[in-house]
Amino acid sequence: MGGTAYPEAVPDFPDLTTLLDAAVRAVGGADRPGQVQMAQAVERAVEREEHLLVQAGTGTGKSLAYLVPAIAHAFRTGKPAIVATATLALQAQIVDRDLPRIAEALAPLLGRRPTFALVKGRSNYLCQHKLVGGFPEDDEAALLSLGSVDRERSRLGDEVTRLREWAELTESGDRDELVPGVSNRAWRQVSVNAHECLGSRCPMVAECFVELSREAAKEVDLIVTNHSFMAIDAFEGRFMLPEHDLLVVDEAHELTDRVTSTITDELTSSSVSVAARRAGKGEAAARLEEMTDLLADVLADLPDGKLTALPERLVTTLQLVRDAAHATLSEIKPDKGAEVDGAKQMALAAVDDVHDVTSRVLEERDLDVVWVNHDQRRGAVLRVAPMSVAMMVREKIFQERTVVLTSATLELGGSFDAVAGTIGLRGAGSPPWEGLDVGSPFDYPQQAIAYVAKHLPPPGRDGAPTVVFDEIEELVRAAGGRTLGLFSSRRAAEAAAEEMRARLADDGITVLCQGDDQLPTLVRRFATDASTCLFGTLSLWQGVDVPGSACQLVIIDRIPFPRPDDPLSSARTEAISRMGGNGFMAVSATHAALRLAQGAGRLIRRSDDRGVIAFLDSRMISARYASFLQKSLPPFWPTTDRTLVLRALSTLDETASDVEPVFEPGARGIGGAPLVGPSAAASAAAQGTVPVARSPRTAVTGGHAWTQEQDEELREGLASAVTVEELAEHLELAPDLVTARVNQLGLV
Repeated sequence: MGGTAYPEAVPDFPDLTTLLDAAVRAVGGADRPGQVQMAQAVERAVEREEHLLVQAGTGTGKSLAYLVPAIAHAFRTGKPAIVATATLALQAQIVDRDLPRIAEALAPLLGRRPTFALVKGRSNYLCQHKLVGGFPEDDEAALLSLGSVDRERSRLGDEVTRLREWAELTESGDRDELVPGVSNRAWRQVSVNAHECLGSRCPMVAECFVELSREAAKEVDLIVTNHSFMAIDAFEGRFMLPEHDLLVVDEAHELTDRVTSTITDELTSSSVSVAARRAGKGEAAARLEEMTDLLADVLADLPDGKLTALPERLVTTLQLVRDAAHATLSEIKPDKGAEVDGAKQMALAAVDDVHDVTSRVLEERDLDVVWVNHDQRRGAVLRVAPMSVAMMVREKIFQERTVVLTSATLELGGSFDAVAGTIGLRGAGSPPWEGLDVGSPFDYPQQAIAYVAKHLPPPGRDGAPTVVFDEIEELVRAAGGRTLGLFSSRRAAEAAAEEMRARLADDGITVLCQGDDQLPTLVRRFATDASTCLFGTLSLWQGVDVPGSACQLVIIDRIPFPRPDDPLSSARTEAISRMGGNGFMAVSATHAALRLAQGAGRLIRRSDDRGVIAFLDSRMISARYASFLQKSLPPFWPTTDRTLVLRALSTLDETASDVEPVFEPGARGIGGAPLVGPSAAASAAAQGTVPVARSPRTAVTGGHAWTQEQDEELREGLASAVTVEELAEHLELAPDLVTARVNQLGLV
């Protein structure tokens, strides 16, 4: 790997036990047999070049169990290791909390500090070219120029203004650094996706946050990314990740869904209209624009759900759209060597997308499922996705590298076979792999109660009845807040939040709901205030880590089966049933078991946590599949006694300790590593803690985020005739950084 300065193998390279002990001490942890067992299994898998599936229950410390051997492998081979997560929450925990402390602890043993970087998709970063007007104004941005006092437009304008101010300070351009966050509409005004990007032709490529981040990633020992980015890199052969022979997939139970989502395509009449409008006023573009109403009419006449066969009228319309898009691409394609601006690139990307999606649907590939969904905001949406990605994952992800997959929920019914089958690790030609369950250190029967509200009616499709809201109110009131509400749909979460806000307003209990702000911001607000509840759907079922007294009640409104009319689930169920299998158990029950296990895992995060998980779905004990679902959960103490549960929650509330300090993310540098001063990092590593918050930044210079206190020290030092070299030594910074900041402040 060109330019990478990795040392030769260290003659007396420390063994895994020594490295793991140092890392555990650095994070303030304790000896955990499951963690040691997992770390040894990861090391063994790499040595044997075999794949590994590890189920590691909450509290095992699985992050350290794979990070430490991954870093050791990078040092030994000179190749980076890749870690892919499903959620932003875990990604941030690894980059902002775990790796800085691990790196500090391992530096004396390895001879230098291990390095790491965060790599994401292009749309997660500010686009420098778009910030200076290099791309045409989006429709929503144009609204701002109308001078309307409409609240939504005003809010969007304020958010965009804030983003532009933040752009002057940020070192990384990473959206997750911005706290509190902004809406997706605002973010679209300052970012582009991979197809819209000008790439090497961009006049600001030298300052591009994405390019700088990826260049930095070539020089590190460990790269953190997400499932989708890893999948795109593998499936499309873009080589955005450097050469590597070890991939760790955390939250691996999500891999199939994330990969499927990555290669799902969709088409709407508005996407065709936008493509035609961006393409300009050519003859072909005009013909493409004419297709908009025709496609809208055809899709509007189709019912919601899976298309077992493409209707003739739809086929004819898609052929016309495809051919018009092809002609438009020929019309707007720039001559070889011609300069391409932002407007032209966005047009090419939009038209190319229309052409590719229509072509794919018309191919009618064997595994593809096509369906229509009527969206209240977007109208009719035509979607296409593969029924199974197992063979694709086997071919593209499990070839030519060792893959370690881990999660708290990989084993269902005492076997890894269900999950392994979805990722291509079963059947003829599957590669060798080992399955390992290292358990959990928690005493679940003593720490938590699993309550099923058997008196409630089975959930229906018409929303929750009043009796369910009454149950939620009593539970939340008894808990004094401290509630994470996990709902099966966004509509259910919003309805419950609205109802509880009205009922609990006079009790000093705050109810937050997913969508009120960026999810990481909402989780931090929930974790810092015991009287706060957080309600939401899918994203909250996993990756939320709120230990201590802030979360002592988890409510699950219903068994999270996929919708009966979900096109992919129904297609998979039918396929399994045709082969003589039990489609319901293999698809719906397995899906629900994984979700329930993940949701239940939000309650007990450490050995002194206590709480209740409340299931408002009586089918958890009455249905024929109930035992299968129950076996997928931690062994909580079970009850249906409502009075006992309310009394337990009240006691927990009355005796609860203060909520835990919450880690506030700070600035990130190029490559995604947090910008923390050397002394702060050393102190955190020594104490096994992380800074709760940083002083407000005033600027970022050369990768260092300056605080108000440091600026004051510069002023006082120069006023006292202290030299720049002496100030640099005092602040433990390079002299050129201090000189740059002195010049910025106008102190010379």
